[in-house]
Amino acid sequence: MTGGSAAAAAWDSSAVVSAAFNSGASSHDARLMSIGEVLSQLRADFPDVTISKLRFLETEGLVEPSRTAAGYRKYTFRDVARLRYVLTAQRDHYLPLRVIREHLASLEDDTVPALSAVRSDPDPVADGDVRLTRDDLLRHTGLDDAGLRGLEQAGLVTVRSGGGYDADALEAATAAAQLAEYGLEPRHLRSYRAAADREVGLFSQLVSPMTRQQGPAGRAKAADTVRELAALTQRLQAAMVRAGLRETLGR
Repeated sequence: MTGGSAAAAAWDSSAVVSAAFNSGASSHDARLMSIGEVLSQLRADFPDVTISKLRFLETEGLVEPSRTAAGYRKYTFRDVARLRYVLTAQRDHYLPLRVIREHLASLEDDTVPALSAVRSDPDPVADGDVRLTRDDLLRHTGLDDAGLRGLEQAGLVTVRSGGGYDADALEAATAAAQLAEYGLEPRHLRSYRAAADREVGLFSQLVSPMTRQQGPAGRAKAADTVRELAALTQRLQAAMVRAGLRETLGR
């Protein structure tokens, strides 16, 4: 696709979303679609999209379909327009979900960002470019030095090569600090390190072929796939924990 045609495609995408957001109730909005119908509409332009992808974008707060009494998702025309915007921003501009979420928020304010004019700067958190000193990490998480040493010894928090702690270390340390309030110590959390290592090995087999593709598209697709896989495995684990505690909770 040439630069001119790419810009035109981006403008068209923004125009479609703008119309959907600003048109108010319409015959399109009145019609509710199942997730399968939405998938059929999107696949003409996004052949790689899957039902699990749509569910993942929902868990990330990028679209909020309504639910029937039986729990089935129902999408409006506005929902489909949001999905088209998200998928276009990812495919053509490699934008991280955080940036796309901000753009969608601006759509609610009637300020539609033209995708062709958007800079696709990498997300510093997603790319792990954040670097914190030890004191910074202790201050942000509320941990003391002994608590942080315990997490490091358990393999839950590591120092990046070149020094410093990245955004993942900050997130892990923050979660561990909150779990400590319930009496869970680093020794109780070692199994999560082992489980994470198993997932790393499994997911690596799936995304390694993507990272070997030329250009940023392959890396962006691999990163998006890892986020989706991680979200799905978290849902699976949460469901299994709830099921395992059902009798304990008397449900």
